[in-house]
Amino acid sequence: MKIVKSKGVAQMGGLAGKHVALTASRKTEEMEALLHKQGATSAVRSLQGTVIQDQETVTEAITSGLATQPDWFIFTTGIGVQTLLAFAEEAGVKEAFLKQVRSARIAVRGYKAKNALLKENIAMDIVSEDGTTAQLVEQLKEIDWNGQKVIVQQYGLPSPTLEQFLTEGKAVVSTWLPYIHYAPKGETIDLFLEELLEKKEYDAVCFTTALQVKALFARASETGRHEQLLHMFAGPTVACAVGKVTAEALSEEGVKRIVYPEKERMGAMIVELGKFLEAR
Repeated sequence: MKIVKSKGVAQMGGLAGKHVALTASRKTEEMEALLHKQGATSAVRSLQGTVIQDQETVTEAITSGLATQPDWFIFTTGIGVQTLLAFAEEAGVKEAFLKQVRSARIAVRGYKAKNALLKENIAMDIVSEDGTTAQLVEQLKEIDWNGQKVIVQQYGLPSPTLEQFLTEGKAVVSTWLPYIHYAPKGETIDLFLEELLEKKEYDAVCFTTALQVKALFARASETGRHEQLLHMFAGPTVACAVGKVTAEALSEEGVKRIVYPEKERMGAMIVELGKFLEAR
């Protein structure tokens, strides 16, 4: 995975006449306004799907898990940490849960999860400051995971990269998903894939969450079009991400050329895309 950058300030020429797909479900009007201001046309093709809170399952895991002591907790999102604490409080076991967490070693991916833990005075052993799984795994390689009991908090979807790493290290892994992601209907994604791969309508596709990336590539794999999608993103159509975490999801799917800004901002994403297209 690499940042694709160009020199100078994006001019009207970078996006003028380009057609861009937005896979987000929120703030799309703002992004479209930025694109149109620079001469591009756009279409919203939301791949965000639905994220549903799974309180019953996770609360049961928290309460039943109090009888054992995990060696590690790995937290990956701020909202995930906050939700676990809220579930524990509603079940009347927040203090017992906090005691359990403080008795374990802690690894964290991203500043939002880190800040949520700091509010509860929870010390952390490993922190991936850039929010990527790749940096987190690099730091976790220093640990002997053989026989370690590990609880991994994810958001929406499990993380094959992280969980495979832990499993290969012979850790005993439990995954907690306070929220579960349901992708859009297959027919919805199929229509977008047809526009992308058959009609070749888009010069760029902008992704704002890893969930959108996973939904698109999962459906492409189900319908035998994963390699075709990769070929398209290596050629005429540019894959653009809002930040490092979303870019990492594209990289995990095999996309090599990814345009994204250093700071995770939707406006910065559009600017970076304009710079790249102008240079190309």
